[in-house]
Amino acid sequence: MRTRELAGRALVGLVGAMTTGGGLAADALVPTTARQHLRNPRWPGHAKFHDAQYIVMSVLLGGYSLRLVTSRRGDPDRNLLAAAAISATPWLGMYGAAAFPGTALVDEEFDTPKVLGLDPNLFVATACLAALGAGVGLARSGS
Repeated sequence: MRTRELAGRALVGLVGAMTTGGGLAADALVPTTARQHLRNPRWPGHAKFHDAQYIVMSVLLGGYSLRLVTSRRGDPDRNLLAAAAISATPWLGMYGAAAFPGTALVDEEFDTPKVLGLDPNLFVATACLAALGAGVGLARSGS
């Protein structure tokens, strides 16, 4: 396997790993951010249910993406594209969710600093989507 292809697959795999564990860590385990999500006493049970649903979906999507990007079975290029598309799903979903009326990227009670001018959720989503694009581009260059 060529160096660029390996680097590209590694980038897609890295985003797959972040997709698998990122939501669980940020929304449930890391105290500072978990208190804004599943550990927020102001959130009603139904809101927590949907956050937990997002966490479980992200674990499943990220795990499936990792399986595809590391698989020796099937067409490697097709597996790479499928892995990238699957990992992109929850990150693209953040943009879609922000477009719905009445939603907010951050609850008003929290002072969440911007990262390079973006809400932290959208910053991470943008970085992951950019890494997926770069990974696919690297892996497929010259093929």
